[in-house]
Amino acid sequence: MKRKTQPILNPNVLKLKESATLAINMRARKAKADGLDICHLGFGQSPFHVHEKIQSELANNSHQKDYLPTRGLPKLCESIANYYNQKFEYNLDENRILVGPGSKELIFQALYVLEGPVIVPAPSWVSYGPQLNIKGREIDPVITSVDNSYKLTASELEEACQRHIDEKQKILIFNSPSNPTGAVYNKEEIEELTRVCRKHNVIVIADEIYSLINFSGSKFASFHQIYPEGTLISSGLSKSHAAGGYRLGFLYAPEGMESVIKCLSAMISETFSAVSAPIQYAAVKAYSIDNDIDNYIRTCTRVHEVCGNYLHDRFKNMGLSCSHPKGAFYLFPDFGSFKEKLKSKNIHNDVELSEFIFENYNVALLPGSDFYFPKDAMAVRVASVDYEGENVYKEASLKDSDSLDYSFVEANCPQLKKACDRLEEFLNTL
Repeated sequence: MKRKTQPILNPNVLKLKESATLAINMRARKAKADGLDICHLGFGQSPFHVHEKIQSELANNSHQKDYLPTRGLPKLCESIANYYNQKFEYNLDENRILVGPGSKELIFQALYVLEGPVIVPAPSWVSYGPQLNIKGREIDPVITSVDNSYKLTASELEEACQRHIDEKQKILIFNSPSNPTGAVYNKEEIEELTRVCRKHNVIVIADEIYSLINFSGSKFASFHQIYPEGTLISSGLSKSHAAGGYRLGFLYAPEGMESVIKCLSAMISETFSAVSAPIQYAAVKAYSIDNDIDNYIRTCTRVHEVCGNYLHDRFKNMGLSCSHPKGAFYLFPDFGSFKEKLKSKNIHNDVELSEFIFENYNVALLPGSDFYFPKDAMAVRVASVDYEGENVYKEASLKDSDSLDYSFVEANCPQLKKACDRLEEFLNTL
């Protein structure tokens, strides 16, 4: 009998489970492959095509084979700085930008080098907590309220900082527009939070991956504009440019945080070395000021807006509590008003709720507890992107903003309508 090796593993990693978003995507895809008609509201991947100019640039640079500088292709860093300075009136220095294989990896590395308790508004993106768990630490989730569109308030942040009053440095991970709620913070709200951050020496990791998908009606507001000395910016191509598979993100560290840049540069050199060269050259085009690409992003954003509005109104009409999304492509409805009726089907928490709906109604959702929200809140995360992106884009590009109405959604995004019909059918059985 062959002897088997029993490896001893890192206990911090042993505790991890597969990312909830990736797991639901694999499960829904398998169910579809098995012939089930699944409404896939569980995975937040932009369904649109990558713009033709970016695709062309990637093809034209397929011969680029050399290792690029650890911090990123200099021309790309320059393009990113110019792009954000023009789009959002930032003041980014290209020499303070680091390029990585997606913003997710760079947030992980930033959390690894920074010390101090990590405060995260709840609900928030699923991976912040597990990334910190790898370091042997836990996040401090701050439960927010639907009455404030799940946005963190200054008083809530102050209370969290008081819990860690003896710590010299604290970290706030801040995502706007928000995954999973679609909430967008305005300038005044960030100014209030900034006062607390300055008082308690809080470093903000501003996850701005959805910054270009903003349909709040107001200019995008950022911590960088108000609290530049204490803000790290993270973003990338995956959401606004529908290029998740390109795995291209960046992180910006402000003046005074040279030690962060130095540490991250060292970590990059000892881990992934550099992002794929052809991808970086293609990203130069993505981060150029180009009318065609700008119009593409605007058209995609218009579709995200009308789909978000459609789902919100359908959810509200069903009797669900749901804040109105103002950016990104997510909603966070809760079934709290049906708690007692759900018990008749032996459903007592959000995990059981999501499982029951998937098994019986073929709608894939994610439980709110995956986003650090209480299980008994009966909340779920919905991604509003289950449609054929290229066809929807073509139809939307032929119409003006006013013509993207609910009839457009039902005609071009039938899985969204079908999902709502099935959820309504479920609620009518209670």
